[in-house]
Amino acid sequence: MADSPALPIGMSGDQSAEAIVADGVVLLTLHGNGVAHVVLNRPDAANGLSLEMLAGLEAVLMRIHGDSRVRAVLMSGGGKNFCAGGDVHAFLAQGDELPAHVRLATAHLQNSVTLMMRMQAPVISAVQGFAAGGGGMGIVCSSDVVVAGESTRFLAGATRVAMVPDAGVSVTLTHLVGLRKAAEILLFNPIIDSAEALRIGLVTRVVADSSIVETAWEMCCQLAVGAPAALAATKRLLWSGMGRGVEAAMPDENSAQSWLCGTQDAQEGLRAVIERRAPRFAGR
Repeated sequence: MADSPALPIGMSGDQSAEAIVADGVVLLTLHGNGVAHVVLNRPDAANGLSLEMLAGLEAVLMRIHGDSRVRAVLMSGGGKNFCAGGDVHAFLAQGDELPAHVRLATAHLQNSVTLMMRMQAPVISAVQGFAAGGGGMGIVCSSDVVVAGESTRFLAGATRVAMVPDAGVSVTLTHLVGLRKAAEILLFNPIIDSAEALRIGLVTRVVADSSIVETAWEMCCQLAVGAPAALAATKRLLWSGMGRGVEAAMPDENSAQSWLCGTQDAQEGLRAVIERRAPRFAGR
């Protein structure tokens, strides 16, 4: 797990920890106290969600969902950034096949965030650096608890590359911050600092950058000794109010995303991100 944030005290020395997925782009460790730790492990790519990584994340979350030993889930990202969203280099390389590629990638992402919301164990995400795009914002919005660092930043970014929000963000973000604020975030793509994220309800707690994972780990440990059935039922009640809305919205997001990826504007948007310049959209 090279380049990942330092493991919190009591975690690295856990002799009962089981490395269920010890190698690859998504790692999974189950600790003796019932905390499952998921690590997004593409630090050199800012944990950009490639198709391989999305499939790996879905597979790991399925394993957690079916493991009765899991009492809480810690989600973190290796390296400097939690998750920079979709892998724009991989997207642009698809050429005319981009709509089909994005349709498959979005399906894996939708399944992953649905698992996060529907699994019985509470999910706490420890977010450092940037959380951006459908992946970063989607995971944040689908977590039960979010711990961010003082320098953490958030960016929706979809319309900036002529696409739409996915991972259910069109519903979850609105539920978290309200319609007007969600519209501002999704239409104008401001970079949101951690203080603003806390103020609007996007995150649960802001701590020193050096304490992000440790704080999230301690919160997971607290949940792990709680009454699992009561916590699971409480989580279900919290999400059920918008559950149908999220699941109904995701197919529409996927359809719109696939169509938009076939436009020239989407190709231009992806190139502009890679080339670090303002896009020049032609409306086609």
